[in-house]
Amino acid sequence: MRLILMGPPGAGKGTQAKYVAEHFGIPAISTGDIFRANVSQGTPLGVEAKRYMDAGEYVPDEVTNRMVRNRIDEDDAAPGFLLDGYPRTVAQVSELDQMIEATGHRLDAAVVLTVDAEELVQRLLARAQTEGRADDTEEVIRRRQEVYTEQTEPLIDVYRSRGLLVEVDGMGEVDEVTQRVFAALDVLPSS
Repeated sequence: MRLILMGPPGAGKGTQAKYVAEHFGIPAISTGDIFRANVSQGTPLGVEAKRYMDAGEYVPDEVTNRMVRNRIDEDDAAPGFLLDGYPRTVAQVSELDQMIEATGHRLDAAVVLTVDAEELVQRLLARAQTEGRADDTEEVIRRRQEVYTEQTEPLIDVYRSRGLLVEVDGMGEVDEVTQRVFAALDVLPSS
């Protein structure tokens, strides 16, 4: 199973990615986790990514594409994968199409978690306090929401037009959302 998990910042993608990946026995590949690991290790990629992340902007496509291509080429991703946080732009959709096509497979679904905008802000402010995330100030959170609307929301229509979009209500308790995601995905044929 080859999946994309989409939704605005704070929709619960990271949480759901763990459960979905475990359910299907595939790795959850999070660009955010990879960026944060590089930032904490002070790698050149991390230093570059941090500038954008701290401003609430997306890391440039060329850096992100290279990182994702390398990751889905790893052995554990051969039977499938779940991408959390990629693609984020229409240009990245084309890049991902080429990556998957090169493996002889296809994308099975693009799952989008839908959540009320103000609920997202409150979730991220709470996360900032419990996890000590410096990139989760209210100003940066609101900017990230704007960037999502401008750059990533158009992908919903791309995947809808391809018949791959699966919309799931992301409001409510984590377990409720997880069950909704499973119910939507368990009926899909695997590639």
